[in-house]
Amino acid sequence: MTDVNVAATPGSSGAAPRRRRPRLTLDNVSFFAVFLGLPLIIYVIFVISPFAQAFYYSMTNWSGFSPDMKFIGLKNYQRLFSDEIFLKALGNNVFLAIVLPLTTIILALALATMATVGGSSVGEVRGLRGSALYRVVTFFPYVVPAVAIGIIWSMMYDPSSGLVNGILVDVFGVDSLKSFAWLGDPRTAMGATIFVILWSMTGFYMVLFVAAIQGVEKEIFEAARLDGAGRFRTAISITLPLIRENVQTAYVYLGILALDAFVYMQVMNSAGGPEYSTVVMSQRLFKAAFTDGQAGLASAMGVVLAVVTLLFASLVFLVNRLTGGESEGKKR
Repeated sequence: MTDVNVAATPGSSGAAPRRRRPRLTLDNVSFFAVFLGLPLIIYVIFVISPFAQAFYYSMTNWSGFSPDMKFIGLKNYQRLFSDEIFLKALGNNVFLAIVLPLTTIILALALATMATVGGSSVGEVRGLRGSALYRVVTFFPYVVPAVAIGIIWSMMYDPSSGLVNGILVDVFGVDSLKSFAWLGDPRTAMGATIFVILWSMTGFYMVLFVAAIQGVEKEIFEAARLDGAGRFRTAISITLPLIRENVQTAYVYLGILALDAFVYMQVMNSAGGPEYSTVVMSQRLFKAAFTDGQAGLASAMGVVLAVVTLLFASLVFLVNRLTGGESEGKKR
């Protein structure tokens, strides 16, 4: 007796037909093993396993240079959250994660809008004249290594012979800043460092947003123009919602950069800045592991940094979902 699936008719009262389960063949098994099993094994070995080891080391007093270690439980975490310098570093990272992505995205989106749809309001929708040159100029800092950028700007911020003070004094006549130490004053050290990161990263995200905006049909922008929408209104009400997923991705990547920021901070202020105004968690981790010989404590810092990063990314995705980001993506 053969098993035949009978399609239910509108007038029939029979039960819904049973669906046959797909048979496991050699091709199916080999496909799952190669394209799912192998990447999963690699991910577990090189991502999950090191994180689990770091969590275990964070509960020991391992020095990093000896096979001897003693299990001490959560004492490293208690020590961290009673350390004023580490808490200051955590606060600086949170501040960077709020300010840096938001500022970079606003600047990059403004430049991308001008380069794609910010041209003449008459005729075809296009960007400003010479926008291709602007893209190259703004993208150039991104190809320079972060270490080189930090060294260059440290020299430019030099209070005695730096270019920044030279321009402010000789060109604009601000004599009060003749020997001002931008990286040596707790009021300006963090702002000066954020400016350097903005200068180096804005061009890349501008190019990212340019590619996203160019994927939007020009008829949409033409319709907005006919309805009387200005450039600012078009950018807020049309451009931003249509490239929302790209903005979300950029925000996550910039947030991860802000929660690390080791290279820029270490090169420009290796000691953490005046009154630890620019110190970040990764700097404290580096010092604990390679200077103080406290690998267990450094592992605890790494775990805290990883948890904060995961919380940040989850918060970004949650906010995007609550504000209707996924529903808009499905409609498109």
